[in-house]
Amino acid sequence: MNRRSILAAALVSGLITNLPAADTKKSAPSPAASANTIAFKFYSKEAAKPGNIFFSPYSINTAFAMAYEGARGKTAREIASVFSFPENAEELRLFQASLKKDLAAAAKGAEFKQANSFWAQQGYKFLPAYLKNLRSSYDAEARLVNFKEKAEEAREEINSWTAKQTMDRIKDLFPEGSLNPLSRLVLVNAVYFKATWQVPFSKEMTFEADFTKTGGEKVKVEMMSAPGTRQAGYYENGELQVLRLPYKGGGLSMLVLLPVKGKTLADTEKTLTESKLASLRKSLTEQKVKVFLPKFTFSSGYTLNGALSNLGMPAAFTDAADFSGMDGTRKLFIQKAFHKAFVEVNEEGTEAAAATGVAMGLKSMAFDFAMFRADRPFMFLIEDSKTGLILFMGRMEEPEAGGK
Repeated sequence: MNRRSILAAALVSGLITNLPAADTKKSAPSPAASANTIAFKFYSKEAAKPGNIFFSPYSINTAFAMAYEGARGKTAREIASVFSFPENAEELRLFQASLKKDLAAAAKGAEFKQANSFWAQQGYKFLPAYLKNLRSSYDAEARLVNFKEKAEEAREEINSWTAKQTMDRIKDLFPEGSLNPLSRLVLVNAVYFKATWQVPFSKEMTFEADFTKTGGEKVKVEMMSAPGTRQAGYYENGELQVLRLPYKGGGLSMLVLLPVKGKTLADTEKTLTESKLASLRKSLTEQKVKVFLPKFTFSSGYTLNGALSNLGMPAAFTDAADFSGMDGTRKLFIQKAFHKAFVEVNEEGTEAAAATGVAMGLKSMAFDFAMFRADRPFMFLIEDSKTGLILFMGRMEEPEAGGK
């Protein structure tokens, strides 16, 4: 059987919300499993649409964790169900601290940074305990702005901060007009990732090759390769080839899922679950693999209101929202939630960024080797090799999509 090479990608996400903290009661999964919940749920929603997919489930999870801190009642229960958050806020904070610690250890040898911030309407009375938790548990940078009179100026300031945290890879997280005089709080998470392959590809061996899209159309791509074979985690069955490409340091890696010829990426997407992915990871064995992976770069943007409502948390985006853990009232709801992501994969490694912004506002009142050749659509994830925490998740279907 012919085997194909893989492709790597990174993701940037941005989300705007007005969410309150949590007081729900449900058994909690592990920190990584909890953070990965939104990965599969959101991907399944986007998979039905044509084109590339790229987002950071980790960024979305972190931004909504800050919102969840202020959620109460039904609103909190819905958010907890969608994100698999722990039953109480203190446990959630321990989860977030655990993820941060594990990532710091895994990212040795790579450049990985994240930053949180909250942008509060000056003079508005937020509960001191809520703001304290954002600063102490999420290391969130506090900024006072004037949404009432200078919403566009505040928007530009938030976007500028986000761009700086992501090395200018995420720009205009909040589009023009997305913040208004009724906005009261914006929560932002930004992540940036850049790493070199443990075994780089050779620029001299990159060549023009065909990439067969879902509909059968062939387009030209720059296909990366390297002399000989490499030792890599590899597994294949009658449906799928799976390849793990580690980054320098070994703590982080790219996992590429390539359907075998005769199968489509849709077949894989329909059946992939957290448990199946865990099984595939366990099946990987170190083998000699000849890898061919296309170079690619693209960016993506999502308004999260509709997708998250459909996934089971509609209350947060309506007048029924209860974010009384933020200000002691039920005046706030999530106006908009945005996510943006960027990824570039080349011979040296991978660069990815994402940002999530949550805008809270007043309710309207108020051979001897295997060959892995990724020359058709595939899924890819960037993850912590030890815990399985998914930092980025995407689909490569339109290699000619280009940058921004």
